[in-house]
Amino acid sequence: MSVKKIFFDVASIIKLFIILIFLISNCKGEETNIKYYSNDMGVLSLMYHRFNENKYPSTNIQIDIFKEQINIIKKLQYEFYDPNEFAKNFSIPKKNKKILITIDDAFSSFYENAWPFLKANKIPFILFVSTEAVGKFNYMSWNQIKEVEKESFAYIGNHSHSHEYLIDFSKEEFFEDIENSIKIFNSKLGYNPIFFSYPFGEYSNEIKRYISKNFMFSFGQHSGVIDVNKDKFELPRFPINEEYGDLKRFKFLIKLHPLQFKKLNPQEKLLDIKNNPPNFSVEFFDDQKNIDKINCFSNEGNKWEKSKININNNILRIDFREKFSFRRGRINCSLNDNNIWRWFGIQFSIKKTK
Repeated sequence: MSVKKIFFDVASIIKLFIILIFLISNCKGEETNIKYYSNDMGVLSLMYHRFNENKYPSTNIQIDIFKEQINIIKKLQYEFYDPNEFAKNFSIPKKNKKILITIDDAFSSFYENAWPFLKANKIPFILFVSTEAVGKFNYMSWNQIKEVEKESFAYIGNHSHSHEYLIDFSKEEFFEDIENSIKIFNSKLGYNPIFFSYPFGEYSNEIKRYISKNFMFSFGQHSGVIDVNKDKFELPRFPINEEYGDLKRFKFLIKLHPLQFKKLNPQEKLLDIKNNPPNFSVEFFDDQKNIDKINCFSNEGNKWEKSKININNNILRIDFREKFSFRRGRINCSLNDNNIWRWFGIQFSIKKTK
């Protein structure tokens, strides 16, 4: 654990140095990132929650199906991505496809069913922990979390303190929640993780800015493949569960490549009555071929249908049918690029109207 703590301490110093440079130059992070088209094969991140908990099909996966999914990854000769590489090599294009395993919430069923398998096979992963739930019924204890964390291939991530809907909090409540989680991690593990995942994948620009000051990377719950152009604080993951985890779908998604883009609007992912539906556009690189073959699907009005898209000068716009319904709005776009399937997804959080 001491070696891992040193890594996190060094990473924190580097992050502080970068923040100071940004402050001195008076530039926003988004404006200082240089976007360029690359042959990045990408990191495809998978998100799991429960294992062998049949009462919760929307967040559960059967352990035998999970093992078969791991076997599929191995048969395709994809490498499992060590999260340590994020801090070291995020800006370097991946020559080979990488697979990242993430698990949210630290349920006991992970420790009892998936952990022994991951440990025996030394498969890297991030376990995202909400500090308030630790030790409660059906959740892992701090001793179990420490047991997992001491392995070099296992990383802990911060998943807030309360695991509540952060966009519903006041600014003060949100600050208190995250600061509370940081204090507890420092007390229990000796450091605050550099990885964060937004509960329910929900965040606003204000939440994202605060998270970027306390972490190096954060994950949402929108689908897609991570490449060098993706925002470090809006990293995509494919949710895997009984409803969306059958082996046929898994074999398709695991082969997906990044669909890289130069710019996406709006940057604000929290919608209210004034900006719902959003003025949505994606600017692609000139190097990306076959843009005219892209297809998008969106769930405005709480109904998934093919999106009405318009493409001009490598900029894709969507004419939404109606407003997105409370609580989340999603867009998924795929492209058959000479028999290589590329994908990206976006999730908006919708404020409830009074």
